[in-house]
Amino acid sequence: MRYVLSIGLFLLVSFSLFSQSEQLARNFFDQGEYEKALKTYQQLLEQNPGNPMLFEGVVSSYQQLENFEEAEKLLYEKLNNSANNPNVLIELGHNFDLKGNDAKANQFYEEALEAVEGRPNYAYSIARGFERYNLLDFASKTYERAMELSADMNFSLQLARIYGEQGETEEMFRNYLDIIDADPKFFPVASREFNRYISEDASSEANIIFRNLLLKKLQENPSLIYNEILSWLFVQQKQYNRAFIQEKALYRRGDSGLQGIINLAIITRDNDDLETAKEIIAFVIEEAPSSNTVLQGSELLLALKQETAKPEEYETLDNEFQELLSEFGYGANTLSLQINYASFLAFKRGRNVEAVALLKELSEKADSNFDKALVKMTLADILVLEEKFNEALIYYSQVEKLVKNDEFSQNARFKVAKTSYYKGDFEWARNQLDVLKSSTSQLIANDAMELSLLIEDNSVEDSAQAALKQYARADLLAFQQKDSEAINVLDSVLQNHKGDKIEDEALLKQAKLHEKAAEYEKAEANYLQIIEFYNDDILADNANFYLAELYANHLNEPEKAKNYYEQIIFNFADSIYFVDARRNFRTLRGDQIE
Repeated sequence: MRYVLSIGLFLLVSFSLFSQSEQLARNFFDQGEYEKALKTYQQLLEQNPGNPMLFEGVVSSYQQLENFEEAEKLLYEKLNNSANNPNVLIELGHNFDLKGNDAKANQFYEEALEAVEGRPNYAYSIARGFERYNLLDFASKTYERAMELSADMNFSLQLARIYGEQGETEEMFRNYLDIIDADPKFFPVASREFNRYISEDASSEANIIFRNLLLKKLQENPSLIYNEILSWLFVQQKQYNRAFIQEKALYRRGDSGLQGIINLAIITRDNDDLETAKEIIAFVIEEAPSSNTVLQGSELLLALKQETAKPEEYETLDNEFQELLSEFGYGANTLSLQINYASFLAFKRGRNVEAVALLKELSEKADSNFDKALVKMTLADILVLEEKFNEALIYYSQVEKLVKNDEFSQNARFKVAKTSYYKGDFEWARNQLDVLKSSTSQLIANDAMELSLLIEDNSVEDSAQAALKQYARADLLAFQQKDSEAINVLDSVLQNHKGDKIEDEALLKQAKLHEKAAEYEKAEANYLQIIEFYNDDILADNANFYLAELYANHLNEPEKAKNYYEQIIFNFADSIYFVDARRNFRTLRGDQIE
């Protein structure tokens, strides 16, 4: 027994020493010490002549030392001892490539490719050998020939990847669609690959190729998966009305219910296509199979109506809220509806006391921590509306504790920072924002970064932070939906702090408020001022894009709009508005965008 244990221990030590030596050789190679790597690999290969990794290490070391003759000699020996192994042929071809002998290299590559004829089962190994040296044409031919020779072989996934790397976009999409044909569950995986090529621009070559392939597939085989993929494509292109057509087809012909259409309505609303969102939700309510779906749809429709309603329509909306609550009651199933109604009462109707009373009652009745957090967050928002900042901060802090480690908690922390900023406690606000810069939510992280930079930029030269305090006041008034008062405060900022860092921020914020009030000429003047004096600063792309949108959608100046879209295309290629600017420019130019 002791003898057996001794042998086992000896083998274990030997293996450990061998692994360390191999790692040493690899380290030498990675550090560019090829002479040392070669000697170490040679010593190890003498002890383990059948180890392919060590053989490869010796050959690669010779090649790095440009001793191609020795590498060639070793490879020929290996070839003669392995019955023309196709992968050794590829290695020989690569060695001739390194020597600059392209003709000889191609001769060996062709010979390796021909090996598939007699041994199609070797196709994957041969193709991977070609891919190792980026010989994608030979790799794709290997996979293609193997599939021709054997119906059991399927390399569509490998070919799709190679075609993508080669820029053969149509072939790539076709192969992925073939895979989805065989297994529709593969679509979520494939869509991640599609996202590398598909953009918001419906007129881009990749988008057109993909759409045409899908339409052809749908004609040949009216499978629901193609409606699903087309819906996905139209969502990427922000063509929500066309996605709606596909979702209706899925609903009519499938058994998945209305959830896909509800999800589309939410996406459409979040991307500000409110009219299409209303149309989608109206369809959901009409088709709803249950009272719960009717409630969900009606609540979403009310939220959409609020976003576009004028003050004279608020009474009608109030009645719709009350009718819905009368129909479905004031229980847990209508919690979000009751929260939304309270928010509507405060922000639209000015009935803050009634709203706060409703929310405090809801807070007592809420069962889960998350429900309580939802109620308290809205309650805190209304307290900010009333400028009861300290009380609002208490509720936001309670939300953080109720839903720790949740994105909702991070949002509450951001609102703590924003409330501190409103009340002029800028240092405390920045402390909170610095933590949120690494938030898991990109939106919160970006908002935190922007507000932190605003505070920092306007605290260095102005230690009293007079301009920042005025700007924060205007920001609060905008939150309170007192837009005309906010505009007046920003006027004061612009008059008293001309040339200060805050000027472009004030101009931009005021311009958006002018747009909201349909004061388009005033908004235009602000954007032009930013472009004239701050076109090298961070808000320049915003101003150019917003001005282009203003000319295109409100001032009926398409030529001016084209000019400012072009500014984004040529001067702000990394802007978040680049894709929209290019698409809108092409539309105005008259390009056919399907």
